Amino acid sequence: MNWIIENLENALNTWNQKMAEIFQLLTQSPETFKGGGIWNVILNIHDAVQAVGLGLLVLFFVVGVVKTCGSFTEIKRPEVAVKMFVRFALAKAAVTHGLELMLALFSIVQGLIARIMTAAGFSGAENTVLPESIKDAINNTGFFESIPLWAVTLLGGLFITVLSFIVIMSVYGRFMKLYMYTAIAPVPLSAFAGEPSSSMGKSFVKSYAAVCLEGAIVVLACIIFSLFASAPPAVNADAAAVTQVWSYVGELIFNMLVLVGAVKMADRLVREMLGLQ
Repeated sequence: MNWIIENLENALNTWNQKMAEIFQLLTQSPETFKGGGIWNVILNIHDAVQAVGLGLLVLFFVVGVVKTCGSFTEIKRPEVAVKMFVRFALAKAAVTHGLELMLALFSIVQGLIARIMTAAGFSGAENTVLPESIKDAINNTGFFESIPLWAVTLLGGLFITVLSFIVIMSVYGRFMKLYMYTAIAPVPLSAFAGEPSSSMGKSFVKSYAAVCLEGAIVVLACIIFSLFASAPPAVNADAAAVTQVWSYVGELIFNMLVLVGAVKMADRLVREMLGLQ
């Protein structure tokens, strides 16, 4: 019987570890993630791509001038010339100082995540533990009656372990997207230099904001799940041990599936909020 209990507890421990890791990742910055080694490489790539962005800046500016001005005479008008100069200057500032702006936006979202956790009274994930009533029911089961329990706990434990890795992969995926956006940022930001191409830069900023805001949606989903986990699924104490374990594992897995679905859906939900396709 100890093997059955240990199997469920090991699966729940794996889930609790991944949930604690999720909260740690959501409150961590890219600069400190994995000791900062990845961030240093991304900064080097960003600096190298910035030269390409400055070249594209001139190209987008020239294309924008050609498309928006009907003749050279129109360009000579003071108001048009000033407007173009201001656009070019702002676009250059976006390319050269885009990293600082992106980090400022990320810090704002991190502050939002901290406020959400403080308002909910959470400093981390609530552990999901196996109720004592389930342990007692398993311990009071005979050898032949325990055979179905092995199958139920084996499948349930495997399912819980798989879900724990799926949900942590989604959170790690957010970090990967943050790094990718940071590395390639100068190229799409250079599109602000031309009025016809400025939509590319706007889409990039909105998409980056969406990736940052994913963290707020994920932490909300985790808080809701933790509240569910604090009240274990109701189980009929008069039912057979197999029925009790099956009811408990089934409802627990259902709650975990809801969390995994919410985490996987965070990207689409935020993009809908920001009007992105």
